[in-house]
Amino acid sequence: MGTRILTVEDDERIRTAVRFALEDEGWVVDEADSGESAIDQFSRGETDVVLIDIMLPGIDGFELCRTLRRNSDVPIIMVTARDDTHDVVAGLEAGADDYLTKPFAPKELSARIRALLRRNRPVTADASTVRIGDLEIAAEQGVVKRAGEEVHLTKTEFRLLCELASSPGKVFSRETLLEKVWGYDYFGDGRLVDVHVRRLRTKVEADPAHPRHVVTVRGMGYKIQS
Repeated sequence: MGTRILTVEDDERIRTAVRFALEDEGWVVDEADSGESAIDQFSRGETDVVLIDIMLPGIDGFELCRTLRRNSDVPIIMVTARDDTHDVVAGLEAGADDYLTKPFAPKELSARIRALLRRNRPVTADASTVRIGDLEIAAEQGVVKRAGEEVHLTKTEFRLLCELASSPGKVFSRETLLEKVWGYDYFGDGRLVDVHVRRLRTKVEADPAHPRHVVTVRGMGYKIQS
């Protein structure tokens, strides 16, 4: 079966234009015009990437993203009508992996989707388990444990943690993490990294407000320390 993209957009003209652009890439496109319809569509079968507009009737894009995240780590791209910091951060905090601002070029959308699909591939790693304090990271198995308990990470969060843990003590700039984790040459937005680090800390830190493992190096970026 080919790659399936679920687009959630209440504007029929935009939805149709997106479908044509994605079908030109050879992808199968499912459509939903509301959050409720999207949940129904998503429950029917395998979806590889979800594209969600924030402004939806009924269940809005933020709530839809949170709903899908409760039971799935499917890659999600949020679409905002403007490059508004509040909307962008809220979408990422809700569980989105990336975002796009309207209007966007079809080639940009396709590039983002391809990057997310690449991120679905297994992390290249050796067979050893990395232990950092109470964290155990088995990259080959895709398993992370804290104090012996397995924690669920999205694919993006997992790749972010593995990248940081690949060189404990090394400081990774936001630009480096965007390239390594998000997988495309992107005049990136540090908010992507910052919000994902915050989300990661809620899962791997005993006290996310005072992190011991994933720490900030002011003015430089982030690092893993034991």
